[in-house]
This record gives sequence, C-alpha cells and structure tokens, in this order.
Amino acid sequence: SSRSLKSLALNLCQVPSHTRASPCQVLEPEWASVPLGVLVCQACSLLHRSIPHITRVKTVQDTWEPSEVELMASMGNNAAKAKYEQKVPPFYYRPTHSDCKLLREQWIRAKYERNEFELIEKQEPYSAGYREGFLWKRGRDNGQFLSRKFILSEREGALKYFNKQDAREPKAVMKVETLNATFQPAKIGNPCGLQITYLKDNSTRNIFVYHSDAKEMVDWFNAIRAARFHYLQVAFPGASDEELVPKLTRNFMKEGFMEKTGPKHTEGFKKRWFTMDDRRLMYFKDPLDAYARGEGYHWNHGITIVTPDRKFLFACETEAEQRDWIAAFQRVINRPMRPQEYAGNGRAFKLTQ
Repeated sequence: SSRSLKSLALNLCQVPSHTRASPCQVLEPEWASVPLGVLVCQACSLLHRSIPHITRVKTVQDTWEPSEVELMASMGNNAAKAKYEQKVPPFYYRPTHSDCKLLREQWIRAKYERNEFELIEKQEPYSAGYREGFLWKRGRDNGQFLSRKFILSEREGALKYFNKQDAREPKAVMKVETLNATFQPAKIGNPCGLQITYLKDNSTRNIFVYHSDAKEMVDWFNAIRAARFHYLQVAFPGASDEELVPKLTRNFMKEGFMEKTGPKHTEGFKKRWFTMDDRRLMYFKDPLDAYARGEGYHWNHGITIVTPDRKFLFACETEAEQRDWIAAFQRVINRPMRPQEYAGNGRAFKLTQ
C-alpha cells in the first residue's frame, strides 16, 4: 500500500548506511535522489534539482513505487560513496553544509554528472601540476575586474599573473609556500568569487578573482590545493595525508569591521576591516582592500590586546560583535602553539575587554 511504502522509505533514514547525507553530513535527511539511491538534506536536494538529467529528488513522505524503495534499500549513501568516490584525490576539497553553494554544487556534479572520481583522466585539470588560463581579477586602484592570464606551476612553486597577454614578466609571483585561497562570493559580489592570499616581504597581500564558469573556478581552487599538498609532502616528508590536508587552504576564523586607534591612543579611531587568519590578525581599509571609508566613528564596545610591543585598542559597533571577536581571539590564545610558530614570529598577547 501507499502507506507501507512511505513507512519503508522513512525507515531508510534509520539504517546506518543511509543516516548521513553527502556532502552535507546532516543526520536523518528527509529527501532522496531516487535514481542515485542516496538520501540528502533539503539544501542538497535543491542542488540535485539543478541536474535533472542525472537525478530526480522526492521526499521520504511521498508515495513510493516498490521498485524505488528496493533501489534505495539496495544502494544507500555508503554504497553510493564507494561507487562515486572511488578515487577522490586527498587534496580535493570535500565541502560541508556550511560551504558556499558553488563548492557544494560542483562536488555533486563532479561525482554524479562528470564521474571525476571514477576516471582518473578527468582529474587532469587540477592534478597535472600545471594550470594556465584567464581569470577576471579586481584592479587594486579602480575596483574594475579585468581579464588576466594566470599560470600555476608546481615545478616553479608559484602562481603568477600577467597584466598583459603578451607580457614576459609577471605582475606578481605568489609562492605556493604561503598561498591560500578561500571562496568569498558575498564579499566579491560573484558566486564564483575567490580570494587569494599570499605573503610578500612578510606582509599579507590579497587578490580577488572569479571565472564565469563554475567548474573552471573550482578547478583552479583544487589545483592550488594540489600544489600546496605536493609542496607540503616535500617540506614534511614524514607527515600523513590526514595531517597535511587541513593545511592546504583555510577559511578565515573571523572577519568584520572594528575601529582602531594609533600606538599613542591620542589619534581618532578609524574604521577598518579586520581579518583573523589562523594566528594572524590583519586589518585593511575595507573588505576589498580599497581606500579608507572614513574616520571619527564612536563605537563603544571596546577590546584591548596587550602584546610585548604595544597595547592595541579596538572598538566594535555592537556588543554581539564584541563577544564574537573576543571568542575568536580566545580560541587562538587557547590553542597550543606548534614548534615552528615559536621559531617564527610567534608573540604572546593578553586580551581584555
């Protein structure tokens, strides 16, 4: 009967091999892809709908045909993972429910539409050790996005871009050693917006890029991760994949506006965009590193950070923002430092409200 089919479909959620939806890892999902035999959360069901030639979604509350229930019972998320994720490279980014739509959708398409993790040759765009192409890059001065040639070379250990197509010398050389990439669609104003961060003269630099093709942008992201992975394998020859993968790219711990004053604390407070990246707290004139937006604000929710060199005074617009920043600082303070951080520029600091 229809009711018994619904009950059987609902029971699938309780079977261990079906309890976690991929890629969201949400317990007890209420949606299913019938042809693929996997259970997914509501957010991922919307992504599955974007590839109707591969998958068809329905809720576990729907009326189910006996053949559909049989398929779901015979497949399940674990069996689907074994089939569609046979050969995922260790460096390939596996998105979670908190990642942007672009990463989650392209993960689903890579698995079920393009079969990238069943056929090694389909991984060439991000695993070859060399990648060349054009990306739209935001200009530092005028904020316009212009097409720029990019080359990523593991052999040279660098990502380079050129201001002109026939230019011999690159405008910037970003060493793989300090390279980071994180998707920032809201900040950049494009669903494929990627922020690339690197160190130059021990100072952090940002560039903002996108590509109109979603797969192309995610391929660049994973190519950067692949280059970082192979660099770290050489730098830390005894380390396991599980130890290296978290170091390939990282999202920022916290970002937002605060006000700051100068070393003497007599200057007026200036509004700046702050980024907490691992153990580095940086500030910029605005989220896209353009010019200052103004001075002389009067935010009341203060934070003081005391370092061996000086005392930093910050001010937040709301008490909630103050609490969030203090929590982010506290997480860093509480985390044990690695030996290489002591050998580098690691400094102790004290936090007060």
